[in-house]
Amino acid sequence: MFMKRRFIFGLVTVLLALNLAIGAKVYLSSAHAADAKDSPDANLEIFAGVLQKVRTSYVDGTNVTYHSLVEAALKGMVGSLDPHSEFLDVDDYQQLQDDTEGQFGGLGLVVASRDGFITIISPMDDSPGFRAGILSGDRIVKVEGKNVEKMPLPDVVKQLRGKPDTQVTMTIQRPSSGATKDFTLTRAIINMEMVKDINGKKEFPLGDDKIGYVRITEFGDKTGDELEAALQKLKGEGMKALVLDLRFNPGGLLDEAVEVCQKFLPRGQLVVTTEGPDKSENSVRRAEGHGDELKGEPIVVLVNLGSASAAEIVTGCLQDLHRAVILGEKTFGKGSVQSIFPLDDGSALKLTVAKYYTPSHKVIHEHGIMPDIVVPMSDEAQAALLISRSPGGFETMDAKDRARVKKSSDIQLDRAEDLLKGILLYGELSRPEKIAAKQNDAARN
Repeated sequence: MFMKRRFIFGLVTVLLALNLAIGAKVYLSSAHAADAKDSPDANLEIFAGVLQKVRTSYVDGTNVTYHSLVEAALKGMVGSLDPHSEFLDVDDYQQLQDDTEGQFGGLGLVVASRDGFITIISPMDDSPGFRAGILSGDRIVKVEGKNVEKMPLPDVVKQLRGKPDTQVTMTIQRPSSGATKDFTLTRAIINMEMVKDINGKKEFPLGDDKIGYVRITEFGDKTGDELEAALQKLKGEGMKALVLDLRFNPGGLLDEAVEVCQKFLPRGQLVVTTEGPDKSENSVRRAEGHGDELKGEPIVVLVNLGSASAAEIVTGCLQDLHRAVILGEKTFGKGSVQSIFPLDDGSALKLTVAKYYTPSHKVIHEHGIMPDIVVPMSDEAQAALLISRSPGGFETMDAKDRARVKKSSDIQLDRAEDLLKGILLYGELSRPEKIAAKQNDAARN
């Protein structure tokens, strides 16, 4: 009996060991297959084979080069990651550098790929696209009569760019109405002032209600300085509350967004974080100014679908910290960080490396910022607002359109001013001396 048990026990042990060995072999084989599938060497071999086959067997193979095929493959590979990553050939990279320096001819339309369409994020102030009445959310479906719906974003941008004073025709579709319209625009050098007053100037008048108004058109390298000058003037006139207008602001530089925020926050306050897989790309940005320049005076920030990127960083920060009331419509939702990696041949890789997070760690990208107070605005009212902001735009309209624009009101700004008036009135009535005066009046009566 004892020997029989030992035999059975030994047999079970052998079977278990054999099972483990087979399982380990299967696992290692699967792991090896998975590693091979994701091996750069194996995949480069497949790529080289396809490249060679296209070059030698494609019917028009003599019209393509290895260089053009590789560039096309790189564009497709990087472009498949997200709408903001792209491979930049030598011309594209030079164009990007021209953009940074502000030396290019264009239409002043900030665009992105959204839901498979080339979509207008925002028309830039005082630009041809702005003056034509093109709106945030409009879709570019044709350029010079050619359908661009399935064309890569950089290729569409390249068609819209060109020498100043040259013309380009494009077809715009407005999703809200389904209507399409052709626009023939003349390219121009895009020069912008970043901070303006209610009249599109830099005078910053203050009315009897003591509510100041500042509009930031974009976050460029002088936005912080221009905002500082505006605030100093308004404070000198006795400003008690502020409307900060970020509508149709497509964004810009992160540093300038932080500088704008820190004018209304205590030193050391968290403004925004960037987080990605490469820890070297992560950052924590805090206010480094001299504290809240407005000493807690109430602020309303106006936003809409055209508010994107750096504008959303400011909006999300001031909302999270309860430093401002956000009013208007949901923002665009462009909250990712792109880095440029120059390559040896003069091309470059523009790659999304991180995302922006508000102080409460809300992600901006593809979510946007929802206002505290939602005040919708019709397409017609938005178009009228853009025309009223455009230098000479009103004068170039026919009598009927001028009358329509004159009657149109900026309901979002009206609500912001009403809100601030109420806050100021409540604050005035809540002051200790006012309360004491009311109590004395009540006692006498």
